[in-house]
Amino acid sequence: MSTANLSSDEDAPLVHQQMFEVEMNEGPLSKLVVAILMALLFMYINSIMFHTLLSKPVFRELPRYILFAHMLCNDTVLLLMVSLLYLLSLYLQKVPKAVCALIILIAATTVRISALNLGFMSLERYVAICFPLRHSEMASKKMTGVLIVIMWILGVLSPVIDILSPLIRNPESFGKPMFCTHQGFFIAKWQVVVYEGIHGFYFVAVTFMIIFTYVSVMVAARSASADKDSARKAQRTVLLHFGQLVLCLNSLLYVTIERAMAMASSSHLFMDLRYMNYLFILLLPRCLSPLVYGLRDNAVRPLFLYYVSCGYRKVKPTVATH
Repeated sequence: MSTANLSSDEDAPLVHQQMFEVEMNEGPLSKLVVAILMALLFMYINSIMFHTLLSKPVFRELPRYILFAHMLCNDTVLLLMVSLLYLLSLYLQKVPKAVCALIILIAATTVRISALNLGFMSLERYVAICFPLRHSEMASKKMTGVLIVIMWILGVLSPVIDILSPLIRNPESFGKPMFCTHQGFFIAKWQVVVYEGIHGFYFVAVTFMIIFTYVSVMVAARSASADKDSARKAQRTVLLHFGQLVLCLNSLLYVTIERAMAMASSSHLFMDLRYMNYLFILLLPRCLSPLVYGLRDNAVRPLFLYYVSCGYRKVKPTVATH
């Protein structure tokens, strides 16, 4: 294994970059195959689950299923982008900076949207349990569309700032090849401050939404007038969302964790740690969405199993309207 220590260049003067060239012998190759197969498997499961949600008109009308479908699409695109970035970094392949900008824009945006989507899904459950009579008004299909637009605006804001800054300062550089990393677009200290500040905002805002939702649903579950079964199920769902959120927020720190490992580890150890980082911080949270939110749903699960079995499994699902 040979080591290439890439010092800071004109594209990323503030960031220590260290990459290791990998000799594709039996060990690294088998790890790569496992990682790619896992990503393809999760994308396949997400696609089947998304098709399941499209198969019934009621799924296209209820807010919780619309948000779930949006999360599946977002996570599938994210899986594709992070797999591509992983392959490029593994083989130390340079791509035109304009191409890298597009990849980073999509990957960074979808990572942030994953966390925001979980927060809004939890709020939808809060409205359903705590305000059942106003649920159809407060969590309408139109309002759900507005929330999705808000998610995309918040998610794309930071990556756009990171990409526009070097584009405005040196537009000619976007035709040159580069190692495709998010830090490659940091050319000023204020970008790092904004990057970390927005991450902090996501952490605080989404964590507050989920904790507030969990406490509110727990209080509602103890109310004499509440639907005990629905409240307890919503409470478990929100708690699982919190577990997902922790994993999703870890993915926001993926770059920081990898850079720290690169500076503190040998090349062999770094590649092993990077592999585990990739599997458990980037891939794992993406596979939990259909398992946590889809297979626990009595309406979605039978249809999903029906499509997975190519129609051999007969189903008769029931769909709750709130």
